[in-house]
Amino acid sequence: MAIKEFKLPDVGEGVAEGELVTWLVEPGDRVEEDQPVAEVETDKALVEVPSRYDGVVEELFAEEGEIVPVGNVIISFRVDEDDEAPESAADTDDGPAEPSEAEVDDTDVADDTDAADDADAVAPGGRTFAPPSVRRLARELGVDLAAVDGSGPGGRVGESDVRAYADEETDSADDEADDAPTPKPIDIGSEDRGSAVTKRGGGDDSDAAAGGASAGATATEPAGRDRTLAAPATRKLAREFGVEVDDVPTDRTREGEPFVDEAAVRAYAEADASSAPPTDVTGAAEATDAAEAACTAGATAADPEGTVIDRIPYRGVRRTIGKRMEQSKFTAPHVTHHDTAEVDALVDARAELKPKAEAAGVKLTYMPFVMKAVVAGLKAYPQLNSELREEDEEILIKGEYNLGIAVATDAGLMVPVVRDVDTKGLFELADEVNDLAARAREREITPAEMKGGTFTLTNFGAIGGEYATPIINYPETAILGLGAIEERPVVRSHADVDGGFLDEADGSTVVPAPTLPLSLSIDHRVVDGAEAAAFANTVQDHLENPLLLLTE
Repeated sequence: MAIKEFKLPDVGEGVAEGELVTWLVEPGDRVEEDQPVAEVETDKALVEVPSRYDGVVEELFAEEGEIVPVGNVIISFRVDEDDEAPESAADTDDGPAEPSEAEVDDTDVADDTDAADDADAVAPGGRTFAPPSVRRLARELGVDLAAVDGSGPGGRVGESDVRAYADEETDSADDEADDAPTPKPIDIGSEDRGSAVTKRGGGDDSDAAAGGASAGATATEPAGRDRTLAAPATRKLAREFGVEVDDVPTDRTREGEPFVDEAAVRAYAEADASSAPPTDVTGAAEATDAAEAACTAGATAADPEGTVIDRIPYRGVRRTIGKRMEQSKFTAPHVTHHDTAEVDALVDARAELKPKAEAAGVKLTYMPFVMKAVVAGLKAYPQLNSELREEDEEILIKGEYNLGIAVATDAGLMVPVVRDVDTKGLFELADEVNDLAARAREREITPAEMKGGTFTLTNFGAIGGEYATPIINYPETAILGLGAIEERPVVRSHADVDGGFLDEADGSTVVPAPTLPLSLSIDHRVVDGAEAAAFANTVQDHLENPLLLLTE
């Protein structure tokens, strides 16, 4: 057998990194070639990463939630020599890989399941097997995984094993603390806390001994460290005492790092409090007044995160949306043109076609009608179907009509593209839009299906909006926002309607009618205001007179 490492491949065009969202396997699982082993979220989509080997999962090198650069090793497999897949560019930087140092002799490895289970517990070199989440928990609790007895198959270490071991260590540390001599104050005279820290951690022998005694142990690790391992409960206690964990002396280590427990924090805090210089009454009163004033004003300087109820990682699709919105808003000078279309005839046309669409298995919304109307506007005013190439100092007028449809998903806004809208009928467009939107919400859309757009539509009216100032999907030069189709007051000629509020002066009447609010944002470097208004008028004409759509 041999150990084969697998690197994160380029799961999308030009993707440099991805967030490992979910592991679909764990060490000891047998996998087949092309079987998905992980879900990775890039700045464009959520994709599954398939195995290149038939074999057994040896080790996972990344944790769920970790950002992994393309080309980094994420998983390794135990592979039979006869089953090895040929090396490819995804697995090596400079051609065929050298034989792995991790290759092992399979002469003593049985082919039955029991032998495979026994091999799951420890990797070559005696390293303990545990999922990434368990390794992360061990680091947080300051537990050495090599010392933990696993209760899983083949001795695999689980979270319960790590927590049980940490509890035993804590109980043992508490017993030691109970038997330790009572901490004595350190006489540091008028020196400030900074000096006390220096003496505790790195002064002469007598000072170091005094500092160690105050903490209940001789500190061999200097105070003011860059990194200290401690359990979450210990860190919470340190915050309550106003103590920096990195300043607490300790001679204990975990995985080669200094380790501090609650007993050491308490001893350090008590010694520090007893050595603090007395405060005069006036100063105490002023400090009390200042503290009360801060509380009255709602200050949270002592606990700046006291009101935080959740932490959401800013990465993946959300980070990409943010970067693109920032790029668009601060690159293209936005101007938004608002207008309203009176869509009585459009509502009637959709109602008449809806049964035929249902018979064809298609859900007919208003979006296909709007898409056709937009194409009519783009043909009349092609400047809105363009891209500004600043480096080349030219404006590219596009000859195809590929419309992006913004879709709200749990991960943020995604914009799948419907291509060649000018060549497709209403039912065909409706079916394609519904399919793309459904797959976008399920995170099954591919990066290729979100590229190549020339103009974008966003339907905020679906959740009750009316007008907005949509941000252009850069490098496009325009985006059209659609409000909710609702009955609103409109002015009509009295001869055209029955009822309503008659204006005797001009014979007009105010009546309720279905209207569609439009919000058109343009890149003012490319599109002038008059051109934007003319485009909006063309779109309105085709929405108010749906028979015109038959010409598109």
